Order: sequence, then structure tokens, then C-alpha cells
Amino acid sequence: MDKQVAYLEYVNRDNSFHHHRYDNEMLQYEYLAKGDSRAIEESERMIRSAETGHLSDDPLKNLLYLCICNITLVTRFAIEGGMDAEKAYNASDLYIQKYDKARSTDELYALHREMIEYYVRAVAAAKKENVYSKPVIQCMDYIQLHLHEAIVVGELADMCGLNESYLSVLFKRETGVNITEYVVIKRMETAENMLKYSDFTLSEISDILHFSSYSHFARTFRKYYDTSPKKYRDTHYRRTVMTE
Repeated sequence: MDKQVAYLEYVNRDNSFHHHRYDNEMLQYEYLAKGDSRAIEESERMIRSAETGHLSDDPLKNLLYLCICNITLVTRFAIEGGMDAEKAYNASDLYIQKYDKARSTDELYALHREMIEYYVRAVAAAKKENVYSKPVIQCMDYIQLHLHEAIVVGELADMCGLNESYLSVLFKRETGVNITEYVVIKRMETAENMLKYSDFTLSEISDILHFSSYSHFARTFRKYYDTSPKKYRDTHYRRTVMTE
């Protein structure tokens, strides 16, 4: 490998080619971590630069690989900037799937811009949200990862090393809702997403999100969205499919 790297350096030097400087490359990510919209144009400039790496002789594959490399770093810097980690990773997975389906460099360039705009907005929004204490953040993270299980306040308190009553008061003070209500809100947000983008049946969504019955799930969903899960899916799932 050392010989191959040395040879490539010789070939690039002979062809007057060099990669862009490290500090130039990092600028877009520094902007992104701040939620600064300048990251969009900077990222656009870099992905179209003649100083990007040569990863494939096929122009489409070459750009595909560059886009994947880019979103890998974008995701990490977005998390550093305050974006929810699971949301950032899921968005990365979805954009890479979209990249994989692209059939032209123009399509990839358009997806790349859409991607960076999405992450900049997400980081900027995260910075506007309240700053929570470590125990509350621990609870939020645990809840997000265990929506498919029973979530007990006492177990959360043990995890945080706090008294159950104190944790409940702290959580309500910082979020505006009690822990039980927060769990329901997050389950409803996930249910909404699954109704839009997944092929799970209504009963399967109810079971996955740990509702005691479908009727309980349907009543709760109607309380938050003023419609039934079935009607919501009939409207929004079709719309999503039509726009893809």
C-alpha cells in the first residue's frame, strides 16, 4: 500500500493535481456544527471542486462515493452541533439509499444540496431548543430507544441515580410535561412517521409501540392528531408515495 500511495502521489504531482487543503475541507463542517447556512454553499462548492478525490473512473460512481464520504462527516458534525444522534443517523441512512438510486450526476448533486440543507436546518433548530440537564437528557435518550418496551419512572430514576420524585419534578420543570406524557408524545411522533413511511399494519404499529390494544392506540392517536390512524395513513402515505 505504501508503494501504491507513493506512486499515486507521483502521478498526481506529474498531472499538477492536488487535493484541497484540510482547512478548506473542514470549513463546511464547522459552519454546519454552528447551524450556519454558509455551510450549504461551502459544501456545494467543495463537492463540485476539481480538487476532490478520484475514487472511480465512472463519473457517477465517483460522485456517489464522494457524497457518501461527505454525509458520513456531515452526520458526525451535525450531532456535535446538537442534532439528535438517532435522527442524524437515520437521515444519513435514508439519504445514502436515495444516492444509491440516483441515475445521473445532476440527480446526485441535487440530492447532496437537499441533504446539506436538511442537516443545517436540523442543527439550527436544535440550537434553539432548551438546554436540558444531564439526567433529563439521559431519560430522553433512553425513552427514544425503548419506545417498544414498558418504561417505568422508577427505573429511569435508578439509571440517573436520583430519587423518583425529584426526577419527576426536574423532568416536568425542564420539558413542560411529565415523563409519562413525554413517552406518549414520542410514541405518537413515531406512530405518525410509521404511518407515513412504513408498510407495517396499524395493529403492528400498535404492538411495536407497546400499546395494550389497537383501540387504545387509536384513541390516543385521535387525541393528538384529531383523526384515526387509518385515515391518517390513507391521506399521508399515498401523498408520500406520489412524491417519491
